[in-house]
Amino acid sequence: MWIVVTGGAGFLGSRVIRALLAARGSKDGLPDFEGVLSVDLAPCPVEDARVSSVVGDIADPALAGRVIDAETVGVFHLAAVLSGQSEAEFDVGMRVNLDGTRALLEAARATGHAPRFVFASSVAVFGGEMPVVVPESLAPMPASSYGAAKAMGELLVNDYSRRGFVDGRVCRLPTIVVRPGKPNSAASSFASGIIREPLAGVASNLPVPVGTRLWLSSPDAVVENLVHAMAVEGAWIGPWRTLNLPGICVTAGEMLESLERVGGAAARALVSQEPEKRVADIVCSWPGDFDVTRPLALGFTRDGDFDGVVRQYRDEFVH
Repeated sequence: MWIVVTGGAGFLGSRVIRALLAARGSKDGLPDFEGVLSVDLAPCPVEDARVSSVVGDIADPALAGRVIDAETVGVFHLAAVLSGQSEAEFDVGMRVNLDGTRALLEAARATGHAPRFVFASSVAVFGGEMPVVVPESLAPMPASSYGAAKAMGELLVNDYSRRGFVDGRVCRLPTIVVRPGKPNSAASSFASGIIREPLAGVASNLPVPVGTRLWLSSPDAVVENLVHAMAVEGAWIGPWRTLNLPGICVTAGEMLESLERVGGAAARALVSQEPEKRVADIVCSWPGDFDVTRPLALGFTRDGDFDGVVRQYRDEFVH
């Protein structure tokens, strides 16, 4: 029995795989599995005999049918073309983010036993006028092609669950901060960059107004919540399988204040504030705070404060 992780070679996917292996046999509700199959454009970096890699394109229905079969008890669908690239390359974004999701769902449906299917969605499904705190009942109104594809994926997962083809869980992820490594194509990449680069003594830029509210989570909290999403009973979630994963509401200015408290005034001085309309148009369309009463009651968790998120990154990655 296997759990499939698309995007398993990436920062988030590889962490989910490590967390799954650590939780195997010890976390209540997690499906019984023998190993993990990573599906990505590169081999999985997790070196463990229980991990296998398939390198390929998730939008290829033949590949999806090969990696999801009768032995698949669960799927984490984390692979995606991110927001900036999706906006710049419409066809690529839709092929991977929408067609790829449909191909995986069809492969899961073909197994005949409704495997658990965790779909990583995004707060980018929202846009337009929003209340200060977004309730669970607010309808998506995406203001980007990335958000539109994610919203369509959410509807697919919910309908495939309603039909009994999969046992789905849609997890709308907060912006994950702080990601190590180089900037990626996400419009929100600056949210990591204004912390990561200054802590390494490198200049960075804040492209949105300091008052911009962001819904943030540390990598550790997101990974813990994704694994919990696989473990929680679908009946507890209810017929509508979409959850706004818990995060914390922080303004861009408050992020810089945390940087200064944790990293010092010299680190804060490395961050400039030059507006970038392309980034602001996308990021400022996203909500900055959510009512997560129900997810917290279901056992999902969140970070205590942003200072702790910065310290977590500093202690693990800054030497």
